[in-house]
Amino acid sequence: MSAVPEPERTGRLALSDGRALGWAEWGPKDGTPIVLCPGAGTSRRLGFREQALEELGVRLVSADRPGLGVSDPAPRRTLLDWAADVAELARARALGRPAIIGYSQGAPFALACAARGIAAAVAVVAGSDELAAPVFADVLPPELGELVVRARTDPDGVEAEFARIDAERLWTMVMDMSAEVDRAIYREPPFARAYRAALAEGFRQGSRGYARDAVLAMTPWPFEVARITVPLDLWYGRQDTSPVHSPDFGETLAARVPTARRHLEDNAGGAILWTHGAAILRTLIGRARHPRGCAAASRETDLSP
Repeated sequence: MSAVPEPERTGRLALSDGRALGWAEWGPKDGTPIVLCPGAGTSRRLGFREQALEELGVRLVSADRPGLGVSDPAPRRTLLDWAADVAELARARALGRPAIIGYSQGAPFALACAARGIAAAVAVVAGSDELAAPVFADVLPPELGELVVRARTDPDGVEAEFARIDAERLWTMVMDMSAEVDRAIYREPPFARAYRAALAEGFRQGSRGYARDAVLAMTPWPFEVARITVPLDLWYGRQDTSPVHSPDFGETLAARVPTARRHLEDNAGGAILWTHGAAILRTLIGRARHPRGCAAASRETDLSP
């Protein structure tokens, strides 16, 4: 597999409320704009495999959420506040109405952009579902279910607990929760260096940014996914063993969003962003350009050989 390249362009955007938002870009400046909402604790620097970007001429833009990387903190922020930040980024970087990808914990942040009409299309990849939704009350592992309940009743206390996690501990947690098919990818020396560097940068201001993200993902979302009208693709690997991703591989989420299609891959896990990046990008570009035609297609596909 090709490596995950370093960003070609980086910067900090001055937002209207005085905060700064860190961003990174790959690909041609006149390429198809796609915004990436990164996974838990990782900075804007961890993108796609190089080959996937080259094949499709994608201008990939990623941004640090508040308190991570080089983005200024916003302690009481919400998911919808992130959508407002992305809207400012899109205007400042001349992205138009971009397609948006939410990977892992980045999923609710991408869906918030869809709910606010900022995205032309959205791909959720190995994404966290709304774990606080009643449908998951009896299916989550007991320890996780208890944490979700506490996050709803005592969000400040749970956020303080998450704030004790650092980059090294999060790396260990990811490895422990991952299937062997994913650990094999994460252990590849070039990928491990890129992933761990993104974690180190994500935690450069401490753990508060990551902790806020975690609580926002685990508490009820401030928008109704059923009202999302833009094309939505849900990508999951059947070997994904992470308990904080969708417990049913996006089945419930797909049923709740009229424009959603679910893609499953037997031989993939949570690292599907890097093993199937070209397919994810190609599908997302098609959905953004031809939303009506794509919406008429099957609501579920199986990518197994």
